[in-house]
Amino acid sequence: MAHPQSGNNNTGSGHRISLSQLIPGAEVSAPGVEVDPLAEYEKKEKCGIFGIAGPPDAVERCYYGLYALQHRGQESAGIATSDGQDISAHTGLGLVAEVFNKNVLRDMTGTAAIGHVRYSTSGSNRKCNAQPILEEYIDGQVAVAHNGNLINAPRLRHEYQKYGHIFYSTSDTEIVIHMLAKPTHQEKADPLAHVLRHLQGAFSMLFLFKDRLEACRDSWGFRPLVIGKTRDGFYCVASETCALASIQATFVREVEPGEIVTIDRGGTTLKSRFYTEDRHARAHCAFEHVYFASPSSTLFGDTVVMVRQKMGRRLAIESPVDADIVIPIPDSGRSAALGFSKQSGIPFEEGIVPNRYVGRSFLQPSQQMRDLAVQMKLIVIPDVVRGKRLVVVEDSIVRGTTTRGKILALRRAGAREVHMRVSCPPIRHPCFFGIDFPTPGELIANGRTVAEIREFIEVDSLAYLSLEGMLECLSHPPGHYCTACWSGTYPIPVDLTVSKFGLERHQLKMFE
Repeated sequence: MAHPQSGNNNTGSGHRISLSQLIPGAEVSAPGVEVDPLAEYEKKEKCGIFGIAGPPDAVERCYYGLYALQHRGQESAGIATSDGQDISAHTGLGLVAEVFNKNVLRDMTGTAAIGHVRYSTSGSNRKCNAQPILEEYIDGQVAVAHNGNLINAPRLRHEYQKYGHIFYSTSDTEIVIHMLAKPTHQEKADPLAHVLRHLQGAFSMLFLFKDRLEACRDSWGFRPLVIGKTRDGFYCVASETCALASIQATFVREVEPGEIVTIDRGGTTLKSRFYTEDRHARAHCAFEHVYFASPSSTLFGDTVVMVRQKMGRRLAIESPVDADIVIPIPDSGRSAALGFSKQSGIPFEEGIVPNRYVGRSFLQPSQQMRDLAVQMKLIVIPDVVRGKRLVVVEDSIVRGTTTRGKILALRRAGAREVHMRVSCPPIRHPCFFGIDFPTPGELIANGRTVAEIREFIEVDSLAYLSLEGMLECLSHPPGHYCTACWSGTYPIPVDLTVSKFGLERHQLKMFE
């Protein structure tokens, strides 16, 4: 397989966008790059889910599990809980600690709970899109929490609307409840399995019924989902193993692709069934290892922090550079930078410090305040970088605009040379399976050579880890991973016009 960065690509020739919208005083532009001026980061997390059954403090344990998964989504949070008779839910916009306080947690009683932290990869950031989604249908109540992206949701939703179904959210997850409630589906021996066979795309889901908790995963295994067991013998399910550790649960195994795992209300019995006989190749998201997952998690059989260090070592072998210090772009670039330093022998230093107390910039009351908040997110330490030749290690470059701002800050602080090394290949293609870079126009590497990207971000040299090199840092064979955002080869056919806002009301005309 050829390296994504090899070959000459045509330079984009679209409109110009100024970074002064993001960083006051920065007069730079990238031809053809479309970017949201309110975007805080270059890449956004997907979602995190957690569920547990059995203990009387299920809601509290779910809260701690979500707290450990906060890195996977900061837009909204929610918990649904069952007492064996009824299911209730509390959701809201914001971080876990903002949505839940002691009074809310005290009032939520139940011995089974599922929770969700969200970043919107389908549907906008509205209260109605916060999960878990709780609905009642002919068979009773059900709450659903979803990590992933259903690529056939717009068409399914349009079909159901033609028959009079009314949707209250713009999330792709809601269609699953409508499908579950369909009378002809309820007549099936296993309604949930029948519904899952109709879904296309990436999904790890939790379903809370009044008498059980069910966890399922798409047949490709795009998104992670693991099973744990607490010290007092209750089963739990989470997006990552770091959430298991937060409640002192031990890792049991992954939910297999194509599997439905049922945990009874008591939380001590686990049953398994498969909703599909399809045993095609796996498509684990390699970008989880590059950026999304917590360094402390074990994902798809590999410990994330060790994989990132391997990527940094491999990067130093593939693209060496003569420099004085190696500094990471925090936080996800830290492990790769450490690996680069160990392999190259160039000292590792912390030259950029994240300010964890600024707050989310999109909540600031004016554009000027949002600009200032973005600048304050990462603070350069002049005494570390002044007069030095730097190797700056970043996990990935998506849109390129905020990377450009970071380099400008290093130059202003007196860096003599800045050499950027990226621990994954150039992201040239959109993702349709739960990552927020869904259109080619948003990607700086789409249609551009590495030299053109280097010129735009104004570094002395730029090199990416090769696709082969990245995959060699992972345990499974290359065919077990989805590399579509780098290679352009999608495991399943997708509609290249799909948007995260495709289920907003004004977008539904596309099917008429």
